[in-house]
Amino acid sequence: MGKACRVAVAGLGTVGAATVRLLQQQASLIEARAGRAIEVVAVSARRRNLERDCDLATAEWYDDPTVMARDAACDVVVELIGGSDGVAKAMVEAALGAGRHVVSANKALLAHHGAALATQAEAAGLALGYEAAVAGGIPIIKTLREGMAANAVNRVYGILNGTCNFILSNMRETGRDFEVVLAEAQALGYAEADPSFDVDGVDAAHKLSLLASLAFGSAVAFDQVYCEGIRGVTAFDIASADELGYRIKLLGVATRSDQGIEQRVHPAMVRKTAPIAAVEGVLNAVVAEGDFVGSIMAEGPGAGGDATASAVVADVIDIARGNLLPAFAVPASDLVAAKILPMDKHWGSFYVRLTVLDRPGVIADIAAALRDQAISVESLLQHGRANGKTAPVSVVITTHETTEAAMRRALAEIALSEAVVEPPMVIRIEGL
Repeated sequence: MGKACRVAVAGLGTVGAATVRLLQQQASLIEARAGRAIEVVAVSARRRNLERDCDLATAEWYDDPTVMARDAACDVVVELIGGSDGVAKAMVEAALGAGRHVVSANKALLAHHGAALATQAEAAGLALGYEAAVAGGIPIIKTLREGMAANAVNRVYGILNGTCNFILSNMRETGRDFEVVLAEAQALGYAEADPSFDVDGVDAAHKLSLLASLAFGSAVAFDQVYCEGIRGVTAFDIASADELGYRIKLLGVATRSDQGIEQRVHPAMVRKTAPIAAVEGVLNAVVAEGDFVGSIMAEGPGAGGDATASAVVADVIDIARGNLLPAFAVPASDLVAAKILPMDKHWGSFYVRLTVLDRPGVIADIAAALRDQAISVESLLQHGRANGKTAPVSVVITTHETTEAAMRRALAEIALSEAVVEPPMVIRIEGL
């Protein structure tokens, strides 16, 4: 056995405390697998006096994580602070500048600055590990970078946010609407007090941009991910999807073709028979499609202290072994600034919910607007009639494949009708 690998941990929240605890409780197993002991020698957090479920007695305490990254007698700095800039970024840059390997669970930091940090790390012969930044405990980074290294990957997609998956699953199971279930998710600790990053799709978009870069060898392009959240999905939509043979999931989808790369996060309808449709609650799942291996799906906890700590420590063990790989599978200098396709170019089928006045000619007008954009209707649902001529009813339409641009033009025309009393709701249908 070689000399111990010394670790400094910045951020002692749920994940940070679990990381320290895991390294301590599994010390013998980890030493056997890493070839040497791994010891926590320094820690930093905003408050010293909180009760934490780990032993910090032998670790040197630093009030300033950037000072710790620069001065602590360590080999690896673990960043669990969060945020795309500020202290987290300064600390990681300081660690790399001081010759320390870095492991981070910070998807926002990596989505915004991953290429620059990878360039800095590689120039110094250091590792930048981020397994825990995408899908929590699911080892999808290693799967794409190592397990599928011999494959050309042309599509990767998945359920990348457990909060949204919990909300959509609960809405389907209970028939309740979004706001009610969101409040329950907050009470249970599955959603933050400000849930915007989760329910508006930003968290999933951060993760998707990293997966796309890793899968396609392209530069991280978070600012070019189409992003749409789940606030507009209603219990009616979920019930309609069920009737039509679908489940609604918030998906992140990245696809490479001869035309360029498509990156999008939005609610999507998937067939009940698709494996990813069965992924419920707070679980995540990622599917990668390789030209030789075919389609593989990894499912598991996408968040939580223990699951995320498992991924953090896996990266630390790799570093302790000397297994230092480029962060994005190829040297950062070789990442290609690929053409990112605008959402207007997306080709697929659509679910459309319209709230209209129940009177003659309305359906004919809707059909005419779709016809004018060469959009073919697959199905139309309307249950019951309104009580009175001025009461609205919901009409559900599914279409055959068309372009996003054509669908938007048709919906803009439909929305101008005085018989349409609410903005149309659109959910894309995925042929998975």
